[in-house]
Amino acid sequence: MKSQAVFYHAGCPVCVAAEHQLLDLVDNAKVNLEVVHLGENKNRLAAAKAQGVQSVPALVVDGQVLH
Repeated sequence: MKSQAVFYHAGCPVCVAAEHQLLDLVDNAKVNLEVVHLGENKNRLAAAKAQGVQSVPALVVDGQVLH
């Protein structure tokens, strides 16, 4: 079974660099990774907060928030 992951970021240079590194590291055979730019997708902000995201960049893997 694949893990579900969402990488939330705000589009700043640090976030974009982290996104690129993460995309290079993730094994797509094991993880379904979605990248969400909260500056462009403000409608996703409430969902991010509900998952426990307090700051970005943040990675949520199978419900576990990693800051």
